[in-house]
Amino acid sequence: MARLRVGAGVLRRKPIEQIDEQGPAGEATAQLTRTLGLWQLTAIGVGGIIGAGIFTLAGTVANGTAGPAVLLSFLIAGVASAAAAFSYAEFAGLIPKAGSAYTYGYAVLGELVGWFIGWDLLLEYTAIVAVVAIGISGYFSFLLGELGLDVPKWMLGAPGTGDGHKVDLFAALLCLLVAYLLTLGIKNAARFETVVVVLKVLVVLLVIGVGVFHINTANYHPFFPFGVSGAFTGAATVFFAVFGYDAMSTAAEESKDAQRHMPKAILYSLAISMVLYVAACLVLTGMQSYEDIDPESGFSTAFKAVGLSGIADVIAVGAIIGILTVMFTFMLGVTRVWFSMSRDGLLPKWFAKTHPTRHVPTRVTWIVGVASAAIAGFLPIGEAAELTNIGILLAFVVVCIAVIVLRYKQPDLPRTFRTPGMPFVPALGVVFSIWLITFLQWQTWVRFAVWFLVGLVIYFGYSYRKSEMAGTTGTGTGTKKS
Repeated sequence: MARLRVGAGVLRRKPIEQIDEQGPAGEATAQLTRTLGLWQLTAIGVGGIIGAGIFTLAGTVANGTAGPAVLLSFLIAGVASAAAAFSYAEFAGLIPKAGSAYTYGYAVLGELVGWFIGWDLLLEYTAIVAVVAIGISGYFSFLLGELGLDVPKWMLGAPGTGDGHKVDLFAALLCLLVAYLLTLGIKNAARFETVVVVLKVLVVLLVIGVGVFHINTANYHPFFPFGVSGAFTGAATVFFAVFGYDAMSTAAEESKDAQRHMPKAILYSLAISMVLYVAACLVLTGMQSYEDIDPESGFSTAFKAVGLSGIADVIAVGAIIGILTVMFTFMLGVTRVWFSMSRDGLLPKWFAKTHPTRHVPTRVTWIVGVASAAIAGFLPIGEAAELTNIGILLAFVVVCIAVIVLRYKQPDLPRTFRTPGMPFVPALGVVFSIWLITFLQWQTWVRFAVWFLVGLVIYFGYSYRKSEMAGTTGTGTGTKKS
């Protein structure tokens, strides 16, 4: 009987009709303020998607993996991401609650699935913040060289990344800066993010608008120097540059009209970003032969190579700005997932405490800020990157499956957006995500297994008993056992 009770318990679901958007009744500390409009949400999404993908990954993949076919790499990754984006959009309009994939999985597939996704996203999002912070180093070093500044080598990278390197100080400080901005309140933080995203998009448009006049079509040949498989391998690499809307969707409780605005913001942000990605890739691989592209600061060195050093400096500044917005979006995401899991009782409620006037979870924000700063400061980018991707892809699998299940189990729920091509589009998202997972290195799987086992220990040792849903029937009715 005990086994039966545990089995039913891990499958207990939060009924969608009863999901309280503001947390448990009477718990004022678990409230977030609704201040974000459609274009602020879209800016957060664009801020999360455009960044390291254009300024770092495009050059890296073009140089060593796909050549000019990096364009197809982004398109393939974009199609896979779009299939999942439609599913996220349907859930975002249906469940206007913090937590994104964690909350959707909890509501449809059960508590253990929700925990599993939420727990993994805590590490994945934190690691992404650190990775993109480290990714700034190439442009930072380029900019310092252009300005003729000489800084101590000990502060320019993590141990083992270069002669005399002790810590990537700039990357670590950026993580703490983003944490500080998020503790100021979502309204002020979103205003800053919107302004910076506009500046970033203007820099990308400058890159495209000026670079198009320096394209040499001979550089597009051969288009597949690493074979067609190189383009697909490149897609697995750049995939982490074409999501961000998933992290943005964690801010649903801070949207003025989440049911109408969240689906639009998800689709708008992905569409805007993909257009800019494709255009930027065409310019980069057209300006230089793929063999000559600098994998760390591709656009800056490409413009410098054609005698446009001034533009190269502007691009370096734009890259730093761009990476800052990515960090903002994913740190926002991890803090809201953590907040939501704590409010649900799966982690100690101490973490769900919000600031009395700013109404943001400052405790988890500073914890994430310090953790990401430690990763960014002391781990090489390759090791930090191994902590990313698999959790996001698995979250996509869960959300795509959940949207199919819910559509057929509860077809009459009021949906402000409906995923087109049901069930084929979300099924395509599942297939693409699983396929991309197969490209990940074995070290990633080892890390994932260790983190998963730690999570299981915490879940059955603490979360299962402390959950707000403890004592429910497990059928999704939300009623207590007598």
